[in-house]
Amino acid sequence: METKVYNQKGKETATVTLPERVFGIPWNADLVHQVVVSMQANARNPIAHTKDRGDVSGGGKKPWRQKGTGRARHGSSRSPIWVGGGVAHGPTNERIFAKKLNKKMKAKSLYTALSRKVKDGEVLFVDTLSFDAPKTSQAKSIVDALATIKGYEKFTTKKTNTALFLIPENNLEIKKSFNNMGNVEIDEVRNLNTVDVLSYAYIVFVDPKATIENLESRLTVSKK
Repeated sequence: METKVYNQKGKETATVTLPERVFGIPWNADLVHQVVVSMQANARNPIAHTKDRGDVSGGGKKPWRQKGTGRARHGSSRSPIWVGGGVAHGPTNERIFAKKLNKKMKAKSLYTALSRKVKDGEVLFVDTLSFDAPKTSQAKSIVDALATIKGYEKFTTKKTNTALFLIPENNLEIKKSFNNMGNVEIDEVRNLNTVDVLSYAYIVFVDPKATIENLESRLTVSKK
């Protein structure tokens, strides 16, 4: 499977061969859904916490005697039906939402999502990004140039989660240049996961040879 490679001015410069085992996997909605739900659950940090009737202070004395008052019987003023009482079945920060997720599933779901993106024409390969100094104006000109490529016009019209640029290794000049663009995110390819792929309209691989090699290495690790 071959696809075009562009420069940062939006001009075609070469082609790259995409490995079938990464970009040619058939869609598997059940696997992708399971992995996404598991990753979101593992990232969840419970904050809300309520006190039940055993946690709130007071309520040690029976409000009134059991019989003879004409009122309903009560054993504690900290019952959930009393004002100032404990909360029944409320959220607690002790709850664990984590789900088990093995490496093979994570790798295959990532490749499945990328394969679907390639099929839908939402993956772009750029040979390199170069900046003399961190400049937002230069980053914007690159995005505008990539928007001239057929099928990628939304680079300039979509206001949120437009594109995720994946670079081979950390580059502060590139990150600082795109930092003020709220619809574009820069990250290292080693951090790519299924949730990221599904969260952005376009995925842009910078330096295709290096980034694709990194993706393929995950399959090797998962087999081990």
